Amino acid sequence: MLRFTLLGSGSSGNALLVATARTKVLVDCGLSFKQLNLRTQAVGETLDGLQAVFVTHEHADHVDGLGVLTRKMRVPVFMTAQTYACLPPKVSGLPGVEIFDAGDRIPVDGIEVESFSISHDAADPVSYTLQHAGAKLGMASDLGHVSQLVRARLHGSHGLILESNHCPEMLLRGSYPPMLQQRIRGRQGHLSNAAMNSLLEDLLHDGLQVVLLAHISKENNSPELALRMAAKVLERHGAALHVARQDAPTPLFEIRA
Repeated sequence: MLRFTLLGSGSSGNALLVATARTKVLVDCGLSFKQLNLRTQAVGETLDGLQAVFVTHEHADHVDGLGVLTRKMRVPVFMTAQTYACLPPKVSGLPGVEIFDAGDRIPVDGIEVESFSISHDAADPVSYTLQHAGAKLGMASDLGHVSQLVRARLHGSHGLILESNHCPEMLLRGSYPPMLQQRIRGRQGHLSNAAMNSLLEDLLHDGLQVVLLAHISKENNSPELALRMAAKVLERHGAALHVARQDAPTPLFEIRA
């Protein structure tokens, strides 16, 4: 069994807590140490026993809290060499950095973390699957294009965290300048609701138990719209469907093989 909660998802800060009976890891740490503690406690968890942090890419909303966390808890931080080289100055000089290559698998006390390359406007962005006792959690967020590699790595996941960032029509009508709109829509930007739906359709299988929609834009999307679109894909399927927020944690979910 794997337990997981998105402690925050969006431009204000991202962090995913994944736990087994004896192991806890974070994926990204864009929240303050205070917020990490408050939000884990809000779902009945703590940071006690945290054994590793895995970084997807160097953007501030994914790494801003790394410095304080690693100094207080002395946990190793795993990232690619290019991500490490491009960290913001405020989080440079981290203790206990472990470098890996995209595609590597890293075991952490019973959790197997597998990295894979994604398409985003960062130095060497990756995403991850996490497996324990046959249960598999797959995540695909902060990417502008769904490659065959992404589909292959997420195949067979019992839990999915999928970006559903924007509605193209809302983006076009919104206040973002044209260059920023182009970045978001581009192959190194963010997934639209429709792109998420297409990926979810490809990944549906009888063992899928939880779908969590992530990185919802406050201005260019709405949780209701993203949920409504994903619900069409999951019609007559038993998977639970939820949406992550920027300012609060999701419930603590459980998946099993």
